[in-house]
Amino acid sequence: MEIPKISIIVSTYNAEEWLKKVLWGFEQQIFKDFEVVIADDGSKEPTKILLEEMAKKVHYPIVHVWQEDDGFQKSRILNKAVTACSADYIIMTDGDCIPREDFVQVHYINKEPGYFISGGYYMLPMNISKLITLDDIEKQRCFNIQWLKEKGIPQTFKNNKLTARGIISKILNWVTPTNASWNGHNSSGWKKDIENVNGFDERMQYGGQDRELGERLFNFGIKSKQLRYSAVCVHLDHKRGYKTPESIAKNVGIRNATKKEKSVWTHYGITK
Repeated sequence: MEIPKISIIVSTYNAEEWLKKVLWGFEQQIFKDFEVVIADDGSKEPTKILLEEMAKKVHYPIVHVWQEDDGFQKSRILNKAVTACSADYIIMTDGDCIPREDFVQVHYINKEPGYFISGGYYMLPMNISKLITLDDIEKQRCFNIQWLKEKGIPQTFKNNKLTARGIISKILNWVTPTNASWNGHNSSGWKKDIENVNGFDERMQYGGQDRELGERLFNFGIKSKQLRYSAVCVHLDHKRGYKTPESIAKNVGIRNATKKEKSVWTHYGITK
């Protein structure tokens, strides 16, 4: 098999209902030369069964990278997934984010040496997250603001993430006050850049471990591109039982040290 142009890392943990929708979202992509690497932080057998079923239904190869359940160890499994990627360029997203049909294409055409890309997401409430069907994904209804309004989505400025196209999306990308940080739900970069800063810091628990990677990429001299209104995915709702004040505080401390010391390398990353 030829090496794909893009590797897409999708993180997951015991969330088959959401993961199936996300994988079906990647089946609808306009740009098709990619592989999907599942970063599985210890899911049980149903996830493995789902991936075997979906591998028969989608055009792209699925690589399943799994580790034993040892609590929330997303940084560790993401590092293993980075190593497993066969392409030079990596998109990272989560198993609860359905990509719009142009998602991979937007990342691909905007990639540039010396940069990583920061995308956005559109958060859906639980009731709409559940009612989205595979047919809604295939027909792209779940990205249609009128369809979502009929299901109860309110009118807010954030709706521009789904409606903006062309020059409008470029203007919104430029004027947004949000930092173009590395976001685990929707970012992309060069594999060699991620390896050059030694990937994710595995000491970090839930809350900002992706942004800390971005800080080290900045310290390494990599710049970022803001594409939150162009690279679009809808975020399905879920509980966050692994989010604790202790994990947030620990991660803030590590991020602050990274900024203060201008670190480019973590001793707790891909290479130990």
